[in-house]
Formats: sequence, structure tokens, C-alpha cells
Amino acid sequence: MLSGGRRFSSVQDMLDFLPTEERELTEQLRELIISEAPDLKERMSFNVPFYKAQRDVCFIWPASVLWGKRKTYEGVRFGLSYGSLVPGSEPYLQRGPRKQMLWRDLTTLSDTDMRQIRTLLQAALAVDRERALGLR
Repeated sequence: MLSGGRRFSSVQDMLDFLPTEERELTEQLRELIISEAPDLKERMSFNVPFYKAQRDVCFIWPASVLWGKRKTYEGVRFGLSYGSLVPGSEPYLQRGPRKQMLWRDLTTLSDTDMRQIRTLLQAALAVDRERALGLR
């Protein structure tokens, strides 16, 4: 099941579309983000949930929600919008061909992954605050 040209009107609409494994992992990541950073605003962008403070901080991108015409990875991608500015984000997160956005493709969410994502999320929030104050 792939998204093709479908547009989702809400996070729930997207979740209802996803295969079971991706939906469960997306929900786990979403709960982790909301519990760690309850002040972030959730919004749909590029057909997936992004989380914003002053600027976009992170996103969750299930593989079945396509960027382009075909599925290019398995599982669910957790990413930091400005991961290149977050100390310690690499090598846990991958840069790929992007300059600032870093991500990790997950097929399960281990305790180690949860700890690492919590740490990186807090660091990304600090970067967002510094950027809002003009310190970066």
C-alpha cells in the first residue's frame, strides 16, 4: 500500500492509511516526541507530521508515504530538520545527500533508540531556542 498522489488531511488520516507495522512505529515515535517536547506544534507538511517550535525541529516519515514515485526505504524515518546543527547527531543519524536534514530509518524502536532520540530531541530544541535568539 503506497500513498501515490493521495493527500492526507490530518495525522489520523495518514495513520489510518499506513500498514500495521508502520502505523504502530509512527504512533510510538509520535508519543515519544509529544511526551518529550509537549510544546512542539504538530502539523502536516509533505503529507507527514512535522513538529515545530520556532522552526521545524523534527519529523516522522513512514516509508509508505512516498517522496517521489517509489518506496525508497523500509519502516519509519525519524529526522531532525536542522540535524547538522545538533551536536552528537552523527553517526546515529544519517546525512545522506542533504546539507542540514539528518535522519534514521527505523523498523523497530529499541530502548537504545528511544534514549538516543530523546537526547537528540532535547539538543535540537536547544538549537531551535538559540537560533530564535540569534545565537546561531
